[in-house]
Amino acid sequence: MEKSEDGIERVGYPNDAFFKDVFSQPQHATAFFKTRLPPAIVTQVDWPSLRVLPSSFVKSGLQQVQADLLFAVNIGGRDTRLYLLFEHQSTVDPTMLLRLLRLLGYVAEILFKHHKDHGLPLPPVLPFVFHQGPERWNVSTAFEDLFELPEELAGLLPFVPKFHHALFDLTRYDPDQDKDESQLRSVMQLMKMARERQLSRYFDWLVGTAAEALPAGLLKTILLYALHTDSDLDVEKIYHKLSPNPELKNNAMSVAEKLIAEGLEKGLEKGRVEGRVEGMEKGIEKGLQKGQWIGKIQTLEDFLGMSPSPSEVLDPLSVAELEAMHQGLHREYERRFKQR
Repeated sequence: MEKSEDGIERVGYPNDAFFKDVFSQPQHATAFFKTRLPPAIVTQVDWPSLRVLPSSFVKSGLQQVQADLLFAVNIGGRDTRLYLLFEHQSTVDPTMLLRLLRLLGYVAEILFKHHKDHGLPLPPVLPFVFHQGPERWNVSTAFEDLFELPEELAGLLPFVPKFHHALFDLTRYDPDQDKDESQLRSVMQLMKMARERQLSRYFDWLVGTAAEALPAGLLKTILLYALHTDSDLDVEKIYHKLSPNPELKNNAMSVAEKLIAEGLEKGLEKGRVEGRVEGMEKGIEKGLQKGQWIGKIQTLEDFLGMSPSPSEVLDPLSVAELEAMHQGLHREYERRFKQR
């Protein structure tokens, strides 16, 4: 859980929802695994066969916010499972060594479920941990390293389970050294810079890359993730940062420009009224803040497939009421993606 300045604990939204939204799409999952699996295995994978399976192996009550995705794929003529676990933490965890044990438990759950549904033989399960800081992953990826046996007890080693997992540590990610296709690089860099609270700089980076290949749908998801990760992010500033790239500017218009237009329109409208009492400048500032909340609410409703609330319904609400409504939409967004 993460604590906001008001002391309220919140789920790690939108990190886990964004992770599932992106990597549940076969093209992004395929791009990820192609660069993370051993080359000898990559050549044997029937990539068109990769598909997402239902998974809910992360138990409630864990200290970290986690999300998981389970894929079925044919490798060398064998049915195989690729298990991708997203681990997001807000503080350094003194029990990091136990994560490996939990991961082994998740793999066991997958195998038990497969045996119950399909019997033998069991499919190989290749587990991946996708780690989003803040500290570097400092735990061995070998399960047997959890044990410490003196030389005189070496005879017990054959009874210690041998188990490894693959690791992708975002704290060590360098997009300049990554040969991934541009869409995946943009996603990886976004999640890394969100953890580093450098989202404003992310859009500078985005403009300077081959980001013109980003489809409008992915860019919309990226913008929503950025806005919902940092509620103080200046929407107008983001839009202007993207302006030098015509393709990005046009694709971003459906999200960013809508928020800007709502904010300016409502800001001026409220400024005319509130400015009589508090001064025009202060009134416009307050109205602009309120207008941006209205724009965010309407955009998120549209993203969720809902009919956007009319401005005349939202306008009488206070800023606090608009924020509460926005938080409710956050929870609905998260609930839907957790069901995937």
